[in-house]
Amino acid sequence: MPGVHLRSCRGRHQAHRPKRTLHLLLSHAAALILLLAGPAAAQSAFVPGFEDLPLMPGLVASAEGPVVFDAPSGRIVEAQVAGPASAARVLDFYRETLPQLGWHAAGPDGTFEREGELLKLAITEPERGQITVRFSLAPAPNGGRR
Repeated sequence: MPGVHLRSCRGRHQAHRPKRTLHLLLSHAAALILLLAGPAAAQSAFVPGFEDLPLMPGLVASAEGPVVFDAPSGRIVEAQVAGPASAARVLDFYRETLPQLGWHAAGPDGTFEREGELLKLAITEPERGQITVRFSLAPAPNGGRR
Protein backbone atom coordinates (compact mmCIF):
# COMPACT_ATOMS: atom_id res chain seq x y z
CA MET A 1 0.00 0.00 0.00
CA PRO A 2 1.39 3.33 -0.92
CA GLY A 3 2.06 5.66 1.97
CA VAL A 4 1.76 2.95 4.59
CA HIS A 5 4.93 2.07 6.33
CA LEU A 6 5.08 -1.02 8.43
CA ARG A 7 7.44 -0.83 11.30
CA SER A 8 9.00 -3.79 12.91
CA CYS A 9 8.03 -4.27 16.53
CA ARG A 10 10.89 -6.63 16.91
CA GLY A 11 13.13 -4.27 18.85
CA ARG A 12 10.52 -3.27 21.43
CA HIS A 13 9.22 -6.76 22.25
CA GLN A 14 12.53 -8.55 22.24
CA ALA A 15 13.58 -6.64 25.35
CA HIS A 16 10.66 -8.21 27.24
CA ARG A 17 11.19 -11.74 25.93
CA PRO A 18 14.09 -12.67 28.28
CA LYS A 19 12.08 -11.49 31.30
CA ARG A 20 9.05 -13.48 30.19
CA THR A 21 11.15 -16.55 29.50
CA LEU A 22 12.86 -16.28 32.88
CA HIS A 23 9.51 -15.86 34.64
CA LEU A 24 8.09 -18.89 32.84
CA LEU A 25 11.19 -20.96 33.62
CA LEU A 26 11.08 -20.03 37.33
CA SER A 27 7.36 -20.80 37.53
CA HIS A 28 7.86 -24.23 36.03
CA ALA A 29 10.85 -24.94 38.27
CA ALA A 30 8.88 -23.97 41.38
CA ALA A 31 5.98 -26.20 40.35
CA LEU A 32 8.34 -29.11 39.74
CA ILE A 33 10.02 -28.63 43.12
CA LEU A 34 6.65 -28.60 44.89
CA LEU A 35 5.52 -31.72 43.05
CA LEU A 36 8.68 -33.61 43.88
CA ALA A 37 9.09 -32.32 47.43
CA GLY A 38 5.56 -33.17 48.55
CA PRO A 39 5.93 -36.97 48.53
CA ALA A 40 9.58 -36.78 49.56
CA ALA A 41 8.75 -34.65 52.58
CA ALA A 42 6.05 -37.09 53.64
CA GLN A 43 8.41 -40.04 53.22
CA SER A 44 11.31 -38.45 55.07
CA ALA A 45 9.54 -37.92 58.40
CA PHE A 46 11.47 -39.74 61.12
CA VAL A 47 11.23 -39.83 64.88
CA PRO A 48 13.71 -37.19 66.14
CA GLY A 49 17.00 -38.72 67.27
CA PHE A 50 16.50 -41.79 65.06
CA GLU A 51 17.78 -41.72 61.50
CA ASP A 52 15.73 -44.71 60.37
CA LEU A 53 12.63 -44.87 62.60
CA PRO A 54 9.65 -43.57 60.61
CA LEU A 55 7.24 -41.19 62.28
CA MET A 56 3.68 -42.47 61.97
CA PRO A 57 1.59 -40.04 59.88
CA GLY A 58 -0.47 -37.78 62.13
CA LEU A 59 2.02 -37.78 65.00
CA VAL A 60 4.29 -34.82 65.72
CA ALA A 61 7.54 -34.56 67.63
CA SER A 62 7.66 -33.11 71.10
CA ALA A 63 8.99 -29.58 71.45
CA GLU A 64 11.64 -30.76 73.93
CA GLY A 65 13.46 -32.77 71.28
CA PRO A 66 15.25 -36.09 71.71
CA VAL A 67 17.81 -37.10 74.32
CA VAL A 68 20.78 -38.90 72.75
CA PHE A 69 23.78 -40.50 74.50
CA ASP A 70 26.61 -42.46 73.00
CA ALA A 71 27.70 -44.89 75.71
CA PRO A 72 30.52 -47.45 75.51
CA SER A 73 27.90 -50.21 75.50
CA GLY A 74 25.90 -48.56 72.67
CA ARG A 75 23.65 -45.63 71.98
CA ILE A 76 20.79 -44.50 74.17
CA VAL A 77 18.01 -42.44 72.60
CA GLU A 78 14.71 -41.19 73.99
CA ALA A 79 12.14 -39.21 72.02
CA GLN A 80 8.49 -38.40 72.42
CA VAL A 81 5.75 -37.80 69.84
CA ALA A 82 2.03 -37.13 70.18
CA GLY A 83 -1.10 -36.86 68.10
CA PRO A 84 -4.62 -38.04 67.43
CA ALA A 85 -4.50 -41.83 67.26
CA SER A 86 -5.24 -44.95 69.24
CA ALA A 87 -2.63 -47.11 70.94
CA ALA A 88 -3.74 -50.07 68.81
CA ARG A 89 -3.25 -48.10 65.59
CA VAL A 90 0.24 -47.00 66.66
CA LEU A 91 1.27 -50.54 67.60
CA ASP A 92 -0.13 -51.88 64.31
CA PHE A 93 1.81 -49.27 62.34
CA TYR A 94 5.13 -50.10 64.03
CA ARG A 95 4.53 -53.88 64.01
CA GLU A 96 4.07 -53.62 60.25
CA THR A 97 6.83 -51.08 59.53
CA LEU A 98 9.73 -52.06 61.80
CA PRO A 99 10.30 -55.61 60.49
CA GLN A 100 10.94 -54.06 57.05
CA LEU A 101 13.82 -52.18 58.69
CA GLY A 102 15.37 -55.24 60.33
CA TRP A 103 13.60 -55.04 63.72
CA HIS A 104 11.80 -58.05 65.17
CA ALA A 105 9.24 -58.14 67.95
CA ALA A 106 10.81 -58.88 71.33
CA GLY A 107 7.53 -58.92 73.24
CA PRO A 108 3.83 -58.22 72.86
CA ASP A 109 4.04 -54.77 74.43
CA GLY A 110 5.75 -52.74 71.71
CA THR A 111 9.32 -53.92 72.29
CA PHE A 112 11.57 -54.57 69.28
CA GLU A 113 15.13 -55.78 68.89
CA ARG A 114 17.75 -55.28 66.18
CA GLU A 115 21.52 -55.74 66.05
CA GLY A 116 22.04 -55.63 69.81
CA GLU A 117 19.62 -52.75 70.44
CA LEU A 118 16.26 -52.78 72.19
CA LEU A 119 13.53 -50.33 71.16
CA LYS A 120 10.56 -49.82 73.48
CA LEU A 121 7.39 -47.91 72.68
CA ALA A 122 5.51 -46.64 75.74
CA ILE A 123 2.06 -45.37 74.74
CA THR A 124 -0.12 -43.28 77.01
CA GLU A 125 -3.44 -41.57 76.39
CA PRO A 126 -3.44 -38.31 78.38
CA GLU A 127 -6.84 -37.41 76.94
CA ARG A 128 -9.38 -39.27 74.86
CA GLY A 129 -8.29 -39.56 71.23
CA GLN A 130 -4.83 -38.08 71.90
CA ILE A 131 -1.84 -40.31 72.53
CA THR A 132 1.76 -39.81 73.52
CA VAL A 133 4.41 -42.28 72.37
CA ARG A 134 7.80 -42.42 74.10
CA PHE A 135 10.49 -44.21 72.08
CA SER A 136 13.39 -45.57 74.15
CA LEU A 137 16.41 -47.17 72.54
CA ALA A 138 19.14 -48.84 74.59
CA PRO A 139 21.66 -51.64 74.21
CA ALA A 140 19.90 -55.00 74.53
CA PRO A 141 20.77 -57.08 77.58
CA ASN A 142 23.51 -59.59 76.69
CA GLY A 143 24.12 -57.69 73.46
CA GLY A 144 20.85 -58.90 72.00
CA ARG A 145 21.80 -62.60 72.20
CA ARG A 146 18.93 -64.87 73.15
